[in-house]
Amino acid sequence: MLKYKYCPQCKNLLVRQENNYYCTNCGVKIYINPKPTTLVFLIKNGMVLLAKRAVEPYKGSFDLIGGFLEPGELPEKAVIRETKEETGLDIKILGLLSMHTDRYGKGGDYLINIYYLGEIADGKPKAGDDVASLHWFPIDKIPKMSFKSASLAIKDLQKWYKEKVKPI
Repeated sequence: MLKYKYCPQCKNLLVRQENNYYCTNCGVKIYINPKPTTLVFLIKNGMVLLAKRAVEPYKGSFDLIGGFLEPGELPEKAVIRETKEETGLDIKILGLLSMHTDRYGKGGDYLINIYYLGEIADGKPKAGDDVASLHWFPIDKIPKMSFKSASLAIKDLQKWYKEKVKPI
């Protein structure tokens, strides 16, 4: 989590309040807001594509494809951009699955994670950006995930898939 010391406007020392920093000189407030992220479950033939993390936190563990929104970026655009950066794939968003909160590693910034369902529109999966490797898993046999919120989203995915694919 970022810790602010000086006011970006007047360079005065900042005072930490409950949910923000405050400048006693010029009155600037810096809010400590959760960081928005978008992630996608890419689905194909009852399988989901996961990434093995190449960076901390949780380097070497499994995670969903996605990442942080850039300033002014809408969530749908962010998940498409992040997927392209991490996998080389163009995707089609099928819909919004769920949202869950989390922390970016132990003691890290709070996150608001937006989980989408998607499918590959074009390309072949190739690990890129901060991804070590990509792996397909059956939706009912997804391994332990790096972030707690991803485990909650997996339950949402499995429920959605069970309702979508009803036995005859």
